[in-house]
Formats: sequence, C-alpha cells, structure tokens
Amino acid sequence: MDEVDDIKKRKMEEMLKANAAPAEPIHATDENFDQLLKDNSLLLVDFWAEWCMPCKMFAPTIVALAKEMQGTVAVAKLNVDESRATATRYNTMSIPTTILFKNGQPVDKMVGAVPKERLADMVKRYL
Repeated sequence: MDEVDDIKKRKMEEMLKANAAPAEPIHATDENFDQLLKDNSLLLVDFWAEWCMPCKMFAPTIVALAKEMQGTVAVAKLNVDESRATATRYNTMSIPTTILFKNGQPVDKMVGAVPKERLADMVKRYL
C-alpha cells in the first residue's frame, strides 16, 4: 500500500508542476484575457504602455516577481494601447496599474511603480 501511495503522490506533484504558473510574464491581450482568468486561479496583471517611462522602470519588477513566485501566481502584462477593451473594462486610468484577480474576479489593485515586496505581500494575502 505504501508503494501505491508514493506513486500517487509523485504523480500528483508532476501534475501540479505541469499546471504551475510560469516563471515569465504572460502576454495578455483582449483576445486571450478571459481565458487567462479561467486558466489561472490567481492572476496578477500589469497594465502598461510602451511610451510610459514608469512602466518601463517597473517592467523588471514584474519579471522578477514572476520568477520569485513561480507556481504561486501567474503574472501577465497587458499593453493598454493594444488591448483597450480590457483596460477600459477594468477602469485602468493610470499606468502602470497592477490588478490581482482571484478566481476570475479583481480582488486588489495598485497604481504606480511599486516595490516588488509590496506586490508580493498583496499576492500572499490572497493565497
């Protein structure tokens, strides 16, 4: 019986790893956003634009957070100029804006280029 339990445990771990949040930010668009919400129980989305200097300064923070919290939260970047419908849907008035979604619903929001630790703390509150 112990051997069967070990096999079950190993298989479960493999399945969880396969479905784990990626280590790099996902490119979110109007077309794939609803699917991202369905596929990821916890999704952190950075709303940004190419011309936005604070967004460019914030980009390494988002990448570092995705790596640090891999398997815990999926991280996505949505260009507001390319995906206006989604940005409007979530009332993104200033960028960068970071919204945390849990089970498809927005649960928390931060505006501005905040430190990685503040984002991580926000995510941890919803684990």
